Amino acid sequence: MVVIVGATGTGKSGLALDLAEGLFRHGRRAEVVNADAMQLYRGMDIGTAKLPLVDRRGVPHHLLDVLDVTQENSVADFQTSARAEIDAVIERDNVPILVGGSGLYVSSVIYEFDFPGTDPAIRARLEAELIADGPGSLYRRLKERDESAAAAIGSQNGRRLVRALEVFEMTGRTLTGTLPGAPVGWRTSSIISLEMPRADLVSRLDERVRGMWRDGIVDEADALRSEGLAADTTAGKAIGYAQALAQLAGEISEDEAIASTQALTRRYARRQVGWFRRYVASVTTDARDPDSTARALSETLGLQDGD
Repeated sequence: MVVIVGATGTGKSGLALDLAEGLFRHGRRAEVVNADAMQLYRGMDIGTAKLPLVDRRGVPHHLLDVLDVTQENSVADFQTSARAEIDAVIERDNVPILVGGSGLYVSSVIYEFDFPGTDPAIRARLEAELIADGPGSLYRRLKERDESAAAAIGSQNGRRLVRALEVFEMTGRTLTGTLPGAPVGWRTSSIISLEMPRADLVSRLDERVRGMWRDGIVDEADALRSEGLAADTTAGKAIGYAQALAQLAGEISEDEAIASTQALTRRYARRQVGWFRRYVASVTTDARDPDSTARALSETLGLQDGD
């Protein structure tokens, strides 16, 4: 299995396709398994930079467009679905390429990662607190107990904050504490980590957000409202869509929506970089440098040939 990780905007999808084509030239077929939490949702294309079907170069992609915008999805649910897809790809004697920037989702698949059950009483109390006080107090409490999980979840995702605190109260362990200090791999994996200097990444992300508005994210969000997209849904809290919905509601201007999305995207990318820095990558490449990327592909192809 190959795993491609990196902050948003570093070119993971394109690298996955280049790798799939390289494997094909070496007599192997590859299939991509998505590990981006928001690309799971149907119709959320512009704001998630979802690769259009016409641009996938004939490479099969899995776990794209599998959820309605009203549906919830947990890390445990994703782990089950992703591992089933990966097993199926391997059964077909093809190479699975797991691609995504959602750190907890990626970790849940590639490492032995167990998920505790639930406690309805604890969850109800935390959800009542969320409704009464908003996510801020839950975020601060989680940050004191599990800084890594707080960084990965962010300060606005109330549902995931509730879950992380529920796990802590139930078990006395942090949510990321289910991941061993020395990670145990689920399957043998070659990990490619895409990196980029912060200044270059910020410039690229700011332009990407401006492009989202040019390409019609507000119209896309407006159309999805008829499917149930709303500010209080998980999908509706996604960066870009939350701001587009607020713009549609007349709560903020377009300029404010763009500026807010840029700031949140930069913050999210910073958290991603911190998360993936903990991975022991087989290959690390400079996302700006085609020669570096070519070397990463060559090294990864060599690793796959050796399997």
